[in-house]
Amino acid sequence: MAGYILQLKNIHKSFPGIKVLEDVHFELLPGEIHALMGENGAGKSTLIKIISGVYQSDNGGEMYLNGERVYIRSPLDAQNLGIAAVHQHVTSFPDLSVAENIFMGHEKTRSFFGVMEWNTMNNETNKLLEQLDAKFDSRVQMGSLSVAQQQIVEIAKALSTNARIIIMDEPTAALTNRESEDLYGIIRNLKAKGVSIIFISHRFEDMYTIADRVTVMRDGRYVNTWNVTEVDDHAMVMAMVGREILQFFPKRDSKPGEEIFRVEGLSRTGFFKDISFNLRRGEIVALTGLVGSGRTELCEAIFGITAYDEGKVTLNGEPLRRGDPAASLGAGIGYLPEDRHRQGLVLPWEIVKNISLSGLSQFAPRGWINTKKENASAKELGEKLKIKAWSVHEKVSTLSGGNQQKVIVAKLLNSDMKVLILDEPTKGVDVGAKFSIYEIMNDLVAAGYGIVMVSSELPEVLGVSDRVVVMKEGRVTAVMDVKDATQEKILRYAATQGAVAHNPVPKTAQPAMVHDA
Repeated sequence: MAGYILQLKNIHKSFPGIKVLEDVHFELLPGEIHALMGENGAGKSTLIKIISGVYQSDNGGEMYLNGERVYIRSPLDAQNLGIAAVHQHVTSFPDLSVAENIFMGHEKTRSFFGVMEWNTMNNETNKLLEQLDAKFDSRVQMGSLSVAQQQIVEIAKALSTNARIIIMDEPTAALTNRESEDLYGIIRNLKAKGVSIIFISHRFEDMYTIADRVTVMRDGRYVNTWNVTEVDDHAMVMAMVGREILQFFPKRDSKPGEEIFRVEGLSRTGFFKDISFNLRRGEIVALTGLVGSGRTELCEAIFGITAYDEGKVTLNGEPLRRGDPAASLGAGIGYLPEDRHRQGLVLPWEIVKNISLSGLSQFAPRGWINTKKENASAKELGEKLKIKAWSVHEKVSTLSGGNQQKVIVAKLLNSDMKVLILDEPTKGVDVGAKFSIYEIMNDLVAAGYGIVMVSSELPEVLGVSDRVVVMKEGRVTAVMDVKDATQEKILRYAATQGAVAHNPVPKTAQPAMVHDA
């Protein structure tokens, strides 16, 4: 145990009907950046919840801090021992200031009556923000900050408790490449000051760029720990998935049919202008571009969450009602939002209730829900999509990110859809879950669905789609068959202004197979 700042031994954790962790161990060195990787459902989140005091290990698992055994029975215990967690989905109070968020729960007060020392808290917050090279101050409202800036606040909050171990759960999942680079710099500075980091990620580039060592978990068990310089993509995939994956995108026989869906001259002031493209039955059209290009705003307007100013959207030649998501859903258009927590799921609800929500009328023809039919449908879809859960009555909030994503897909499949709009469908999920989602998409287009897929991952765009629509600053700059597309060409149209490259008559194209380098 000598030399480790944190050591876990024989960690077990079970919930009713499911064993989540079995005989897991983990070791962290002082001033180390240690990547923790594994598929969704591998047990990573449960392990860090044990470290941070949310859960306790079953069957006598042991935890040592600087060589001394500790018993962490609550998050407050973890905080007092110098352990803090920065979660993937920032849990902040948007209407409060940055300083109020940072000192929530350990406010600076004076006198018996607990008078708040606002000047002290604001000054200390600004010192922390300065250490993290933040471009905002303590009095800014939390809700006005970007996701990247909110991550900085969460790190500052950890530092305000004098944390020596910081757990970061998927911190780059919602960040641009530039924002990720900035975060890497902050993490390196923390390491230089002796802070130890547990860095959870599904992105191999995060591991290679920032980590010293990597530990892989699979199916709730410890697999191995390596120095990052000792592993490559192939070894990591084998360790995470337990089998060799020779291709990252499943083969499909692309045979697009007649046009099913069309967007013409769509504009919304301040967001996008004069957007046009079409979609054929049995086709996947990828909508890509840099963050801020207007892709998500366009999809929300198409589905009816927001209203566009000009243009029209037609399904099978019939115009869709503007600004009416219920009408879009009724017409046969499904939408998977980028932010699954806020827009895609009712987290406190059970899996079955989330899945049946979009097609509730089929289970309640006379106003009373046929729970037997509802449960059977959810179970069938759960098995088809390989959702890892002990029961369809498990709450969605307890599932891993990849399994939550599958629940949203199941919800879409529970209705009679013709067109699916999938905004970053594999965001925050592991390589195995990604492959499963791609297979589901292939099955859907083979059955005659049309899919519009928003993606920031260019290998995914090239490996999954038939055609590519590139956007920049709210405008379409290129429409091309995937066989004519390359990463360099897409980036050129996404990053530079120029004439629109357009294929006026879409051709059937086989998706490019992209293998891991």
